[in-house]
Amino acid sequence: MLLTVSLFVNIVTLLWTNDKMKNTKDFLNWGREVIRKEASAISTLENNINEEFNEACELLFACEGRIVVIGVGKSGHIGHKIAATLASTGSPAFFVHAAEASHGDFGMITRNDVVLAISNSGKTNEILVLLPLIKHLNIPLVSLTGAPNSPLAQGATVNLDIHVPEEAGPLDLAPTCSTTACLVMGDALAIALLQARGFKKEDFARSHPGGTLGKRLLLRVNQLMHTGNKTPKISRDTVLKEALYEMTSKHLGMTTVVDEQNVLLGVFTDGDLRRALEQKTDIETTPIYQLMTTQCCTTTTDTLAYEVFNEMERFKITSMPVIDAEQHVVGVVHLHDILQSGVI
Repeated sequence: MLLTVSLFVNIVTLLWTNDKMKNTKDFLNWGREVIRKEASAISTLENNINEEFNEACELLFACEGRIVVIGVGKSGHIGHKIAATLASTGSPAFFVHAAEASHGDFGMITRNDVVLAISNSGKTNEILVLLPLIKHLNIPLVSLTGAPNSPLAQGATVNLDIHVPEEAGPLDLAPTCSTTACLVMGDALAIALLQARGFKKEDFARSHPGGTLGKRLLLRVNQLMHTGNKTPKISRDTVLKEALYEMTSKHLGMTTVVDEQNVLLGVFTDGDLRRALEQKTDIETTPIYQLMTTQCCTTTTDTLAYEVFNEMERFKITSMPVIDAEQHVVGVVHLHDILQSGVI
């Protein structure tokens, strides 16, 4: 009896394990099938970059107001992202939910704007009821639909075809390939406009001031450097003992060495100190010019902090003198200050 029960348990365990392995294998295949279908949908979308796309770009580029993206449901979620991408790449834009537009939010739209309406079916009632209002204001309407003969497409100034053969799911119902195609078409519009506007890295940074990328493109040395009395500074004849006082009091692991006109002659660092102590240098009498490093890295106030960080990494240093055009020392920038700024 015990043998029979044990055999039964083993059989059930084996069947459960095989069934679990089967399901795992199915998960992988299902996931790969979705990716294949969406990739195929995107590849066919390239054929729709045609004269209508060019006309849509001309309308959006000429917009003196803002690009108003309208949609509901999944198209609305995609519309939010398209509006955000447009706004962050030099084309002022915002999203309006089509249902809310019918209850007051249409007042956000002005005669200088261009409307970008999204509906895969082209029959979304919440959007169609807005068409007479859009026409009344004589606002250009660009539609993104998967049905070129739909009411929305026919009522638009220009329609961009985002039709896909099928959705990724087995029921061909859940918006998957269609929303992906719409998102890609939105990106195509945004990047085409970006290039037409001559949008630069600095422009992108200005719309992303709080992010790491924005800081890398905007934050400069003059915003981080230690200046005035916080700048470690000694003359070439200062003895080692006094140089140590200057280094320790300013907490930057180094001191600049300058002449009578405040022109940089060199630096004295922790590394120079270690080498001096290894040689049993007399700290009471040895002048710093005998120990300092004359070939040192420097930077200027308008240099990007991220570029200074890369130089520090390259030369394995933690502090760098900041000089002006006449080689005068105006401050010192430290690695820790750059790291704390969020540039990295």
